[in-house]
Amino acid sequence: MSEIKVVDVMSHDQGLLVHEEAVSTPNLNEKKRLASLDIFRGLTVALMILVDDAGGDWPVIAHAPWEGCNLADFVMPFFLFIVGVSIALAFKRVSNKFEACKKVGFRTCKLLFWGLLLQGGFSHAPDELTYGVDVTMMRFCGILQRIALSYLVVALVEIFTKDSHEVSLSTGRFSIFKSYYWHWIVGASVLVIYLATLYGTCVPDWEFVVSDKDSILYGKIQSVPCGVRGKLNPPCNAVGYVDRQVLGINHMYHHPAWRRSKACTDDSPYEGSLRQDAPSWCHAPFEPEGVLSSISAILSTIIGVHFGHTILHFKEHSARLKHWISTGLALLSLGLTLHSPTVMMPLNKQLYTFSYTCITSGAAALVFSALYSLVDVLEWKHVFLPLEWIGMNAMLVYVMGAEGVLAAFFNGWYYRHPGNTLINWIKEHVFVRVWHSRRVGVLMYVIFAEILFWGLVTGVCHRFKIYWKL
Repeated sequence: MSEIKVVDVMSHDQGLLVHEEAVSTPNLNEKKRLASLDIFRGLTVALMILVDDAGGDWPVIAHAPWEGCNLADFVMPFFLFIVGVSIALAFKRVSNKFEACKKVGFRTCKLLFWGLLLQGGFSHAPDELTYGVDVTMMRFCGILQRIALSYLVVALVEIFTKDSHEVSLSTGRFSIFKSYYWHWIVGASVLVIYLATLYGTCVPDWEFVVSDKDSILYGKIQSVPCGVRGKLNPPCNAVGYVDRQVLGINHMYHHPAWRRSKACTDDSPYEGSLRQDAPSWCHAPFEPEGVLSSISAILSTIIGVHFGHTILHFKEHSARLKHWISTGLALLSLGLTLHSPTVMMPLNKQLYTFSYTCITSGAAALVFSALYSLVDVLEWKHVFLPLEWIGMNAMLVYVMGAEGVLAAFFNGWYYRHPGNTLINWIKEHVFVRVWHSRRVGVLMYVIFAEILFWGLVTGVCHRFKIYWKL
């Protein structure tokens, strides 16, 4: 399904999940890789590892329990933004729409396969040395599945709305928006469907069976009273209702971030045992990458495609940066306005609200602009080499590092007790005891023994031109 190949770096499928071609630069006649996009991709993978493996000890960087936006909540929108930029560069010329659609469909299927394999419950890496999942409890959604949906929709729009020749822009400040009006029509349609469903659906009372074997309520039926419309609270929102109807409650995520909320645990914002008087919904599953929220997430990819179009049509660095920064600031302003109490559209990654889309896309725009200025304009590429290498081999790092496959392999070789592994010994003796603090030690371990380690591994892969091709 996926292949590790020795390839020529200039012809490599360099996107995390999608094909990206070389682009022209203002000062060079030849084509070269857009290094800032590789680095942005590598930075996002590094952030994923950081928040996943250190977030338990540093809740300020972990996913917000419900409303709000912590560092971890920027990772998914950043990925979708990067996928959008890569789509624009990959399909800047489409000579055969059928072949292009076939490639998109095949890659989408591979994404779904890896998503189900890694996050569906089959893999228990890195902490448990077992494999297998009860298909009646298999999780259907996840990170790669959401990216697959966004990639499929936006790539097909890009293919079917573009001629085989390069689009010529008319003059005018908003000409780039007019030339790709179909993308914005699709984006507006997605937004209308999402908002109409979110605020217009009446969520009835519902019940579930507690599946947590460590809970004193295990196996018992719990009821959640709702009977409301337009609520954005944890138990009674339309996002969860749609997922329960479409996916089935057993196929949703069983450890949602809301369990760290004050309503559920006295240890908030850290993870801890649920309070005895916790509301019934604290024990329920919730899918953060569910159906309705993934429909809303398509907007993040459409915004990324727009930034890719800017690269194709604006030939000067200053013109690109001016457009990107102004668009990013506009998105941030709109998102903060929508988040205000008078508008009542709070920042919420779990629901993927429109204010969340605007703020995270605006942040992605500004981060990408900063990296483009430093790397492609000022040519400070050498400063970010580990991130660039990770970005050029992002699928390898995601599977082996972020999903813990390599760590699980090493944990399989233990001394007398499964907890006595090389990885645990290094973490405890080289980092935690040296820093005399578990929190600081874990943070240093993740930065140096995980992120920097994968930067060096992918650097070696880059040296020998070995890439994981999806």
